[in-house]
Amino acid sequence: MVAAVDAGKYFGVRAGARTDHRFIGIWMVAVDGRVFARSWTIKPEGWFDTFLSDPLGAIQVGKRTLRIRAVRVRSVRTLDAIEDAYAAKYTTPGSKMFVRGFRTARRRAATVEFVPR
Repeated sequence: MVAAVDAGKYFGVRAGARTDHRFIGIWMVAVDGRVFARSWTIKPEGWFDTFLSDPLGAIQVGKRTLRIRAVRVRSVRTLDAIEDAYAAKYTTPGSKMFVRGFRTARRRAATVEFVPR
């Protein structure tokens, strides 16, 4: 899973075990053998908000669907490494605005690790 996330660009996430959320495309990064994602919009009832109340869900990596548990990331060192990983992975001119935006305090606080369950 980690190698596939490291190699790919866009992945599906479905938040919550008991919700009718659909898979939506998000950016994920791999850091130190772990998989992370950061929410851009952080809207009510969005994937990040849903994971706060129900941390179970699923991600699509390639043709596989993996059941996961979302865990908030609070370590400053890990958050910094995640930002560096986004900057190294998403390098197109159109991506740079989002990579810069992911560095804001509001979006840093909306970072989760996807742990297999």
